[in-house]
Amino acid sequence: MLREIVLDTETTGTEAKGGDRLIEIGAVELLNHIPTGRTFHRYCNPQRAVSEGAFNVHGLSDAFLADKPVFAEIVGELLEFLGDGRLVIHNAPFDVGFLNMEYARLGDRAPPPIRLEDVVDTLPMARRKHPGAANNLDALCARYGIDNTKRTKHGALLDAQILAEVYVELLGGKQTSLGLTAVEAAAPLAGPLAQQGAVAAPRPYRSRLTEAERARHEAFRASLGPAAIWAEYIGTDEPA
Repeated sequence: MLREIVLDTETTGTEAKGGDRLIEIGAVELLNHIPTGRTFHRYCNPQRAVSEGAFNVHGLSDAFLADKPVFAEIVGELLEFLGDGRLVIHNAPFDVGFLNMEYARLGDRAPPPIRLEDVVDTLPMARRKHPGAANNLDALCARYGIDNTKRTKHGALLDAQILAEVYVELLGGKQTSLGLTAVEAAAPLAGPLAQQGAVAAPRPYRSRLTEAERARHEAFRASLGPAAIWAEYIGTDEPA
């Protein structure tokens, strides 16, 4: 079963190597491209000021973040949620750069850095599918008819949830069908069907033709001759 984690972050600015820090992480779990309902969401105290430009994007103020835990206090929960799931990120170098920067700050407790080649980046996916078009999250929502009216500001969890829908569309469309919920669609068979094991192929229906009708049908087929195109589509083992 394919497990993926759609992830987004918010930060104090745009320069991970210039001292900017993570302030919010949001993530959504997918199994076989279907949301399971499990999410991860945490705010972090960056221990530095949020830039004016970043604040205008996400609206997270220094005062709001002041009593939040530092990254080192929530990283254990984050790593447990990520597990061995494959990351799905829009513009992955940005978010991965910030995560790896925060990991490196942990010193001896640092987990292995995230490798970009192990991440599904939906931005180049969108550019390949829609060359020459705008491929930011809002543009993709408009293109695929995804409701993003709640997105008045950027927010890590909301953006991860929206990106999960966009990702499925980039893959080719909705994965659920027949009215199944996400959990039902991802779960294995249970109950009587599971106990029965493999289901036998259905037996063919008996012909409803009378013997007289069958004889007339055979006579008609014979009248078409051996070169008739019909012969290419009729097998010799017809149901009795």
